[in-house]
Amino acid sequence: MSQPNHPLLAPLYPAGSEPFPPGTSEEDKEGYRQMQKWSKMAGDFMHFCPVKVGMAGGMGFALGGFVSLMGATFALDDPLSRANQQLTAGGKTMAVVKDMGRNMWSQGRGFAKVGALYSGYECVIEGYRAKNDHWNGIAGGFCAGATLARNSGPWGCLLGGMGFAAFSAVIDLWIRRTPSEEP
Repeated sequence: MSQPNHPLLAPLYPAGSEPFPPGTSEEDKEGYRQMQKWSKMAGDFMHFCPVKVGMAGGMGFALGGFVSLMGATFALDDPLSRANQQLTAGGKTMAVVKDMGRNMWSQGRGFAKVGALYSGYECVIEGYRAKNDHWNGIAGGFCAGATLARNSGPWGCLLGGMGFAAFSAVIDLWIRRTPSEEP
């Protein structure tokens, strides 16, 4: 039987009653408790489904816009060939900028839709199952893929859902893999 003051045992304290270092004022202790409270609230807020959906949509929009911008930078076709050849340099620049902006908006919207759908379905399924495992992402991927392919009929929905679920499974299993012990 172990003794409570045994030198080789770590002391156990109930949550919230851990000792502070000697010389800590009551004001510092209260500040530390407030910091812990706000940190827990911020962590809980980030697990709220509408916040996850909004963040995925916003980050998807930004990523889609960036990908489109990079694609426009390396485009093989000349956007000026479609514009009137009588334009000045400023007019040609405006035509290129408008074309890039239109493409950025379109692709950003598509990425935002995909991100928001996937994270929304995944979050709802995780809440329903009350588990955090790879099956949530696979099911969320299937639902998102089927929703995105809804205009192509039942077979299109099935294939779109299966494709998105397979991609989601590969990514999720790769992220959740156990790290190797080698440096």
